[in-house]
Amino acid sequence: MSTGADKPPVLRRDAQRNRELLIAAARELFAEQGLEAPLDDIARRAGVGNATLYRRFPTREDLIEAVFHETLSAGLRLGEEARRAEDAWGALVGYMEAVFEGLAADRGAIDLMTTAIPAGPTLATLREHNHETVGLLVRRAQEQGTMRPDIVAEDLLFALAAVGRCVPSSAAVAPDSWRRQLALLFDGLRTEAARPLPAPPLTFEQLGTVLADLGSGRPRPQTG
Repeated sequence: MSTGADKPPVLRRDAQRNRELLIAAARELFAEQGLEAPLDDIARRAGVGNATLYRRFPTREDLIEAVFHETLSAGLRLGEEARRAEDAWGALVGYMEAVFEGLAADRGAIDLMTTAIPAGPTLATLREHNHETVGLLVRRAQEQGTMRPDIVAEDLLFALAAVGRCVPSSAAVAPDSWRRQLALLFDGLRTEAARPLPAPPLTFEQLGTVLADLGSGRPRPQTG
């Protein structure tokens, strides 16, 4: 005869199965539509009810964190490898090429890397780590004489976000076209390409505002 003690393990297995179905469905829809994909569509593709989705993932940020946890962890490892390299220029280029390879196949990953969406703990850590990595490699490359001296990390992150937003569309018609644009971008950062720049760089806070606007698609009104 069955007892109440038999039921919880079954419920836990069901809950784990639903969680896996939701993560798989979210991964597919985020890759197709970006991180603003409707949660109702994710639940429908997973074959579960909306209540189940919100029980497993109370916020969109919780779901994003679960879907991209492995990708984000891999990004942290890439950054650590780049920091250990002796050739700062080569490390920076290689780091960005590796990041863009992941972006080319996934609109959700593009949103993660090029907009300021609300962040879970792993994403927040990656953003901070990425900013530190880029800043460290920029300074080292400048010390080694391979990067123009008037560049700051925010310059590069701004340019990379702008190029990155076009990667899924360009990759759909010419899979490796983003490599050309990335190479052109980095060529403009070489020491021998330096020319006086017409305006100061964005601050870290200003860059965050720009990335937030990229995510919302609604530019802020000009002030001042």
